[in-house]
Amino acid sequence: MRVLAIGDIHSGLKALEQVLAKAKVTTEDKLIFLGDYVDGWSQATETINFLIDLQKTHNCVFIRGNHDEFCRSWLTERKDNPMWYEHGGEATVNSYAKLDKQTKELHIDFFTQLEDYYLDEDKRLFLHAGFTNLKGIDFEYFSKTFYWDRTLWELVLSLDPNLTPEHKYYPQRLTHYSEIYIGHTPVTRIGKTTPQNAANVWNVDTGAAFKGPLSIIDIATKQVWQSDPVYTLYPDEKGRN
Repeated sequence: MRVLAIGDIHSGLKALEQVLAKAKVTTEDKLIFLGDYVDGWSQATETINFLIDLQKTHNCVFIRGNHDEFCRSWLTERKDNPMWYEHGGEATVNSYAKLDKQTKELHIDFFTQLEDYYLDEDKRLFLHAGFTNLKGIDFEYFSKTFYWDRTLWELVLSLDPNLTPEHKYYPQRLTHYSEIYIGHTPVTRIGKTTPQNAANVWNVDTGAAFKGPLSIIDIATKQVWQSDPVYTLYPDEKGRN
């Protein structure tokens, strides 16, 4: 059984279907989605429909992203959120305008049941953004940190690579997990378009919402599969660019 981590999709269903095919995903694989399923391209509702159907036949773990929480809040409370609207929410609102009430309820259930994180038996942690508590995820005070924090990625990027986990200055929050897989902060911000590793953290958000591809990584072998740059699959759209 392969364990595959999938980066931020941002409504790019065409890219998701393409990269799943490239990775030759089967029902024997465990699929861990790192969040942000919506906001960006035009296929928000189609993406959620696809994921709901996928979990009926495949072993899936769905992590909560900040954009997923934005969407859940909008669907349940119907409150305007200008910040969300400007950062991909407009395309999501337009996508939901044509959806029937019953299907919307299924989507609300999907968003509500998302996991803040997933920790496997080998102490590999999967979450959308990060955490801040020095003692680890079990001691995190604010659950929103799991899908909003950027300091974890900033920390490992700035960490002296010569420090070992045994060093007194090594960040304590990194020592609890063998590996940590995140999305949230596109690696395109540092000029990359493939999953990036720093310390024991792997960032799998390769900028699918903007001009990067959607990526899958095999966490055992570190083999990577990527879609075409997602914007090329939606030539008449801006995404979040």
